[in-house]
Amino acid sequence: MRFSFFVIVLLNAFLLVNCGSKKNTDISYLNSTDKNIAKPPQLNVFVPRKSSVTAVPVLIFVHGGNWNSGRKGTYDLLGRNFASKGVITVIPDYTLSPKASYDDMTRQIVSVIQWTKKNISQYNGNPNSIYITGHSAGGHLGALAVMNPKYGIDSSTIAGIILNDAAGLDMKNYLEGNPPTEKDDYLATWTSNPEQWKDASPIYFLNKNTPPFLIYVGDKTYNSIKIANSRFITALQPFQPDVTPIRLNKKHVPMVLQYFSPWSNRFYEIIAFMKLHNKKKP
Repeated sequence: MRFSFFVIVLLNAFLLVNCGSKKNTDISYLNSTDKNIAKPPQLNVFVPRKSSVTAVPVLIFVHGGNWNSGRKGTYDLLGRNFASKGVITVIPDYTLSPKASYDDMTRQIVSVIQWTKKNISQYNGNPNSIYITGHSAGGHLGALAVMNPKYGIDSSTIAGIILNDAAGLDMKNYLEGNPPTEKDDYLATWTSNPEQWKDASPIYFLNKNTPPFLIYVGDKTYNSIKIANSRFITALQPFQPDVTPIRLNKKHVPMVLQYFSPWSNRFYEIIAFMKLHNKKKP
């Protein structure tokens, strides 16, 4: 009886988010095809079914997976849940290690941002209200794409960055104590060059022009993630003194799984963050 009730609740949730959103599948976002990539990555766009007179905010979600695993299709429920609440959600794939380094992956996320700025108005999205979020490795890639000036993204065009138990915020500090090896494809991801480790670390690109942050950290997450987030928040404080991380009593993977439920409080927190920082008109 209890199991049947649980199934009914899940079914109703699935129907709710499907009725409230529409999925646009496998859209190419790269400007040109890299000959080294056998299958160029694509993205999905989730839009509200309910029409809006004004353009709506846009969230780009970058999946995690230790830089060597993961796929966009796993996060359909996340995309549908945000879309059913009035937020267009863009979820890309990107080339994984060992076929790509952190720099290759970040450049692809930059292409996602550029594609979104150029095309999202076709879906009634507001190109002046773009937010970046990501879980684990995805938090790192999304933040780095915006913050490292070499990638050419004007930080003033990004309304906010939302970190969900983000990894890799200070890879220099981590890799100095844990030099990369073939394990987990880290040598391919980060190289053996310490200068690249600093280049890969968002913490070293914080400044007064950095977009506003909303930061989630799991109390039961990996210790390396706790340390990196603590260092990042300390470095962020001089520029954004009001930022206080939201700590949740969760392990690393449940930090993203919570978005699969349409009733998670995270949606309302993030939408409130968007409203607070949405100062630009479409």
